[in-house]
Amino acid sequence: MITREVLLDFMKETAYKPMTYHELEQHFVLESAEEFKAFLKLLNELENEGLILRTRNERYGVPERMNLLRGKLQAHAKGFGFLIPDDRDHPDVYIHANDMGTAMNGDIVLVRITSKSPSGGRMEGEVVRVVSRGNTQIVGLFQSHEEYAFVIPDDKRVVRDIFIPKESFGGAMDGHKVVVKIVSYPEGRAAAQGEVVEILGHKNDPGVDILSIIRKHQLPEAFPDEVMEEASAVPDVIAEEDLKGRRDLRGKRIVTIDGEDAKDLDDAVNVERLPNGNYVLGVHIADVSYYVREGSPLDNEAYNRGCSVYLVDRVIPMLPHRLSNGICSLNPQVDRLTMSCEMEFDADANVVRHDIFTSVIKTSERMTYTNVRKLLSEEAPEPELLEKYAYLMDDFRLMEELAMKLRSKRMRRGAIDFDFQESKILVDADGKPTDIVKRDRTIAEMIIEEFMLAANETVAEHFHWLKVPFLYRIHEDPDAEKLQHFMEFITNFGYVVRGKGNSVHPRALQTLLEEIKGTKEETVISTVMLRSMKQAKYDSQSLGHYGLAAEFYSHFTSPIRRYPDLVIHRVIREVLENGSLSEARHEYLASRMDDIAKQSSERERVAVDAERETEALKKSEFMLDKVGEEFDGIISSVTSFGMFVELDNTVEGLIRLSDLTDDYYHFHDAQHALIGERTSKIYRLGDEVKVRVSRVNMEEHTIDFEMVDMKPRPQKMSLVDALNAVRKTKRDGRPGRAGKAAAGGARAGRTERAGKRGVGGSGNGRGKGPAAAKTRALEAVRTGEGTTATGRAAGRKSAKAVGKAAKGGGGVGIGFAKKKRKKTVKR
Repeated sequence: MITREVLLDFMKETAYKPMTYHELEQHFVLESAEEFKAFLKLLNELENEGLILRTRNERYGVPERMNLLRGKLQAHAKGFGFLIPDDRDHPDVYIHANDMGTAMNGDIVLVRITSKSPSGGRMEGEVVRVVSRGNTQIVGLFQSHEEYAFVIPDDKRVVRDIFIPKESFGGAMDGHKVVVKIVSYPEGRAAAQGEVVEILGHKNDPGVDILSIIRKHQLPEAFPDEVMEEASAVPDVIAEEDLKGRRDLRGKRIVTIDGEDAKDLDDAVNVERLPNGNYVLGVHIADVSYYVREGSPLDNEAYNRGCSVYLVDRVIPMLPHRLSNGICSLNPQVDRLTMSCEMEFDADANVVRHDIFTSVIKTSERMTYTNVRKLLSEEAPEPELLEKYAYLMDDFRLMEELAMKLRSKRMRRGAIDFDFQESKILVDADGKPTDIVKRDRTIAEMIIEEFMLAANETVAEHFHWLKVPFLYRIHEDPDAEKLQHFMEFITNFGYVVRGKGNSVHPRALQTLLEEIKGTKEETVISTVMLRSMKQAKYDSQSLGHYGLAAEFYSHFTSPIRRYPDLVIHRVIREVLENGSLSEARHEYLASRMDDIAKQSSERERVAVDAERETEALKKSEFMLDKVGEEFDGIISSVTSFGMFVELDNTVEGLIRLSDLTDDYYHFHDAQHALIGERTSKIYRLGDEVKVRVSRVNMEEHTIDFEMVDMKPRPQKMSLVDALNAVRKTKRDGRPGRAGKAAAGGARAGRTERAGKRGVGGSGNGRGKGPAAAKTRALEAVRTGEGTTATGRAAGRKSAKAVGKAAKGGGGVGIGFAKKKRKKTVKR
């Protein structure tokens, strides 16, 4: 039997030339009718998936040998898009709006490369075929026009509205949020056509906003009946036969430490001191794989969901609550089945011994981060609290001691530790936001963080050397170009990072983070560094984790809410029970891991996007009644269209370039700054500013700010008006008001060029015009001056120079230019 892999590998060979199905039949020596029928079916499947193509003369080949590329389309709200190729080593391909064809965001497409940069980096292409549609349903706002309607998509990457004929209204009325099934996709200028399949409610009804986001990202809410039936069949208590082969740890003091509102407790820990002075750390993880068997309805549903999604007012779990909050949750004082990783550390926090095994535990307490912090950090904890947990105090102190050693070791090896402020949005029963509170990263959170990291690394390394199919959490090295830009950027603040391009060790970046701790530029440098990094993802190969400076890393500690953790638990169980994997089992698992890694990474991105969107929605709603109020904030991002400012409560809003009315500002990408043309005033990433809430757009989930005490900019005169004014001044023999106005008004259009030529200044071109002022402003960015009195003085000095030019030399300069043009005409 010819498999997909065999056929694709054959067609990818360098010597292969497109062949007809008859020629392929002869090559593979297909003798029986059944084999031939199966082969034709395989060809059709691969063609439908876009993995192979059939030419006009009925010959088959792979897209990459025909100057075509297969991948996923990532559209932009402005109409253009990028192809994310299936081939991970291939760079993304830019697709102009005119070359998108009928493709929409999320579609699997075939793209022809039309141009590439000389260095081979930037590529452009056009969509030649849509292989499969990523959007079969669209969520949006229903706008009725009596005989027909349009649905305006919530997802702005879907750039065309959906046309709805009257017979497809489905009872929807103007202002309803609806789910539309796409009946026909856009062709040319024709819009896509759809029919209403679900009415979510009026756009202003409570809860409809979050429900719209859930439908938009196609997040599954209710579990299928067969999944619920299987979950219901899972027992509520541990039976004696379940303990067979497990190590009994019920006599140890083991605790869970989680947030107050956590219900799915999937990790527990204990620490002991050995007679030789070493530490023994036990990390015990809920044995979900014991209940969720491979290939079962529960397993298939968990694969499709990929992970649990934590929205502002609800959780969409990967597994039914009967498992996640019941038999799989490590609740206190009840027996629970676990997968344990026990590690012995010496005084320098080096692992000297480890053991991975199945176990049964009974946790002593369900601790919260708040209570552990109070017990360890406060000089005089509450007497009731201290009395209740007195028998665990030595354990908590030992946990803190070990966690700090693990952290210190991790920092020394170069792990990058971004300490950004996180927040939690509190909502009432109707889903309306009532407050935004900061989440503090205390010693309690750090204890669990360090212990989970240690277990994840230990498990990853153990099974890497066993050479069994596995899933790893990888973080690739930063893009060389982005990292180079970052290194150039920090020189503006007087910092230097050793290394070049991809050769920069993460230790050098962590050293920089420690160096800037507590400085004014800490936020800006940390933000730009983070943006230069790649996103972590899952992979079947252990490629290392750059951010953690770890050679081996996996996700082992959360099988209740992450599918990759559940998968590796199964592999661990098989190896523990059988000693090794059979050849057939090894081959099967190896063939599945790439697909699972890709699916898990994609579902993680969907979950993150949905979580961010609900946060943006509720933060916008929270600021709705604060229009006109003033706040202190920090510039968190600078763009060509304005700058984003983050308030102390983590709410972020945009100050548009058009709202900076005291000057004309230019965007300088390398410096992450906006610089005033006339005043040389600088707005830079990380600067503190005072803003006023000016607008809140609940449709777009955006907030607009404006600067407090922003003065209107002077009226700008066109160059034509300036020339006429100067001519009038020359005729009249005196500068007058018109000449002075010309000098001021023409500055933006003329003096930068004039400064370079020596016109409009002292005549030597050495920096008495606004061009020089702008140069000095850039220099101020490099030296960290910002909007200082020196910068303002430079602006005033430049203005004086221009004024002189208008009275004297300016007229001469313009006259010279006129004479030069006349000579050109005569010739």
